[in-house]
Amino acid sequence: MSSGIRFAKGHGTENDFVVLPDPEGALDLSPARVAAVCDRRRGLGADGVLRVVRWAAAGPDVPAPVPGVEWFMDYRNGDGSVAEMCGNGVRVFARYLALEALLPDGPGAELALGTRGGVRTVRFAGGDGADGEVSVGMGVARVGDESTATVRGHAYAGVAVDVGNPHLACVTAADAGALAALDLGVPPGHDPALFPHGVNVEFVTPVSGDEVTMRVHERGVGETRSCGTGTVAAVVAALRAAGRDRGTVGVTTPGGRLRVTVEPDGSTVLQGPAVVLAHGEIDDVWWDAQG
Repeated sequence: MSSGIRFAKGHGTENDFVVLPDPEGALDLSPARVAAVCDRRRGLGADGVLRVVRWAAAGPDVPAPVPGVEWFMDYRNGDGSVAEMCGNGVRVFARYLALEALLPDGPGAELALGTRGGVRTVRFAGGDGADGEVSVGMGVARVGDESTATVRGHAYAGVAVDVGNPHLACVTAADAGALAALDLGVPPGHDPALFPHGVNVEFVTPVSGDEVTMRVHERGVGETRSCGTGTVAAVVAALRAAGRDRGTVGVTTPGGRLRVTVEPDGSTVLQGPAVVLAHGEIDDVWWDAQG
């Protein structure tokens, strides 16, 4: 009798993921299977899938392994499409490694993880990796051209921000109440020439007391409760709108609170909770039928 496909379920500020341990890269992770697993009616339900794979076994469609970095976060959006990075996902991925005693250098050590957006460095604020918040060095967020996002015929001014994946961060003049009333039931319109592969769109309030509020529509998913890379993009854009290029800002999302620091050299750090809440097995007959 088959043991099925192992999985775990986790979230970072309610941005949720199915974690698939696949150290040797044996799973056939087709877009159809990912979409089925993430479906909230016929599958487990999630915003995306995190495949836990050794970088050397991750396959030909990922960047070449970096010496000394064992694990690669193979992230897929809920519709099955491949994504370059996921800030909440990196934290959940690291939490899973800690709980499974798979940290290469043991509990409490700094951890380097491979992603399609580059190597990301993770630290466990709780010390042993089993609880507490997780921080991720997200690299330099690169500000690009100004553009607009369109919602129900209304254009919102924004700026392109590259955090290893594409974002359009719109600092609105609205307060948190008006932001909550924004209809994100349909994908915001964007400039396809500037974002030929789609874009994550953030709507964020101006910085007030080093705090902002954010909502996000993620490409390939829809509106999510939170988005780690989107939080970084939102803070970079909000600081820029306030005439600042550095600082630490708390971000309230529908799923919880995160903190982003923009360093003097432009590098960014994202910190927040990461929870692994369940483990189980996917029936292998069901899995095979989704291919």
